[in-house]
Amino acid sequence: MASKLLMIIVFIFDLIAFGLAVAAEQRRSTGTVKLDNEENYNFCVYDSDIATGFGVGAFFFLMASQVIIMVASKCFCCGKALKPGGSRACAVLLFIICWVFFLIAELCLLAGSVRNAYHTKYMTIFGGGNPPSCETVRKGVFAAGAAFVLFTAIVSEFFYVSFSKASPSFEPYGGESAVGMGAYK
Repeated sequence: MASKLLMIIVFIFDLIAFGLAVAAEQRRSTGTVKLDNEENYNFCVYDSDIATGFGVGAFFFLMASQVIIMVASKCFCCGKALKPGGSRACAVLLFIICWVFFLIAELCLLAGSVRNAYHTKYMTIFGGGNPPSCETVRKGVFAAGAAFVLFTAIVSEFFYVSFSKASPSFEPYGGESAVGMGAYK
């Protein structure tokens, strides 16, 4: 049977990761070109850099959630073999999908955080060329991360339930210990 406490903890971690990813998308930094009147230079000015912290926080909460699920399920590589049947097949499929969604979410969050933290330091002489490029993270990178956090959360919960259904049940006596005589009359 699936542990309700574990599922609640994982759900809370995933919910926090999703909220942080959405907050990172809303608060991603923007850059504007400013003119320094005394020196006649154009340069970039960036607003708050809090989206980087939100993205990194979402990254770590999602990672903690995945670690908890994988430790509880022994990551399919340790422990007793699962009972054959539909639950095992479903658990294997959901395990693979869960890892794909997790990796995509982590890459989006990490790339968005790194790109958001990067600020150009270029200056151009006024009238001497194009204004500097004030590059920022593209709109939607953190949103894609948030979407895949949500997908990962849903699939990992279903994976854990399927894994729990396919886990061998506890048999205190180890099954039948005597020789079956039903075939002999």
